Amino acid sequence: MSENLHKIHLTSFQVIILGFAGVILSGALLLMLPWASVKGAVTPFHEALFTATSAVCVTGLVVQDTGSYWSSFGQAVILLLIQTGGFGVVTVAAAVSMMSGRKISLMQRSTMQNAISAPKVGGIVRLTKFILKGTFLIEGMGALLLLPVFCHDFGWKGIWMAVFHSVSAFCNAGFDILGREGHLYPSIVGYADNILVNGVIIGLIIIGGIGFLTWEDICEYKWKFKSYRMQSKLILATTVCLIIFPACFFFFADFQHLPVKSRFLASVFQSVTPRTAGFNTVDITMMTEASKVVMILLMLIGGSPGSTAGGMKTTTFAVLLLNAVATFKSQEHAGAFGRRIDDQVIKNAASIAMLYFMMFLAGGIVISTAEGLPILGSLFEAASAMGTVGLTLGITPSLHKISLYVLILLMYMGRVGGLTLIYAVFSGKNKANARFPMEKVMIG
Repeated sequence: MSENLHKIHLTSFQVIILGFAGVILSGALLLMLPWASVKGAVTPFHEALFTATSAVCVTGLVVQDTGSYWSSFGQAVILLLIQTGGFGVVTVAAAVSMMSGRKISLMQRSTMQNAISAPKVGGIVRLTKFILKGTFLIEGMGALLLLPVFCHDFGWKGIWMAVFHSVSAFCNAGFDILGREGHLYPSIVGYADNILVNGVIIGLIIIGGIGFLTWEDICEYKWKFKSYRMQSKLILATTVCLIIFPACFFFFADFQHLPVKSRFLASVFQSVTPRTAGFNTVDITMMTEASKVVMILLMLIGGSPGSTAGGMKTTTFAVLLLNAVATFKSQEHAGAFGRRIDDQVIKNAASIAMLYFMMFLAGGIVISTAEGLPILGSLFEAASAMGTVGLTLGITPSLHKISLYVLILLMYMGRVGGLTLIYAVFSGKNKANARFPMEKVMIG
């Protein structure tokens, strides 16, 4: 028995998915404690598990209003889980090891590389330190900027409000603690016309969602865009496009009843937040069905690799788009910015996209069937979970256990990442790479 245990060898990808599962379970047990809720009652396991999964997977979907249901202790646990999920479980473990003075082994460095999507193992410890310092600096600046508004509205409690919402926005979590009895699940609708709150939250979401390696390029090369990695160029270009075009669409398709300034703010915010952030400044249920479909697509795309965001990632979307353009032009290879994209990267992108769309559709269909709900609303909640976004049409709090467990699974899979899941399950199982005879298949 002991010999078999010694023979167990986990890959770095398996360490990542098990690490996330362990933190989620620990968080759920803490949230079940009586003093985690305002009423001092034991929270049912499925509700605590859902909340812990949503926090660690930086999603923001909730079954209980965070501001009114959870006590200060419960909110602190949720914030700790959000921060852990934003960093990544492996990064947090590495940070603890570094602070305790332990030497980081090669296996640990390899796991850290996969966890933050770094291109190489070399310099991974330095990059991790850069991530930790940068994160706390940006979150601190965000909290300071939000402080005047929240202290004006909530007094001394505004300090906690500012810190919580800054961390939640940077980690693309979408949790808010503004809810009160009689006014549940408000998000930041009350600040829809506040330019400072809108600007700070939007800035934190974008900075957290572009990825740690993109930060490194920006810090190192400043405005010399040509010197950036190709990945950083793709991320920044795709991010700009995924903000501008949806914002223009929302401006003309929705919010016609609002003044021009409010309409502009609402359009920009609603184009940024589906990229895994989960905050909202308007009632999403009142948006057109076309806009909801656009938001579903944005939620599935998500943020960028090596960031605090989830989703199938901006680079996956960009690579598939570039490959389609190359095919339309009868070009042998896809590329951008004077560089060619590796064929294996295109295969990975197609696999991830297929995985996300299949899971999203399956989840939406199960929820629609189990709950007797319209398919569009069910697909919206499924996309929000799979993309670790947290936007909702108000359906999630009323779902039964089976649907909640479906969303838990989607949130978990969306956060650990498509490639991580694929490699964790199938890595090393097909070592014999035999080449079969080739035969053409007609498509299109």
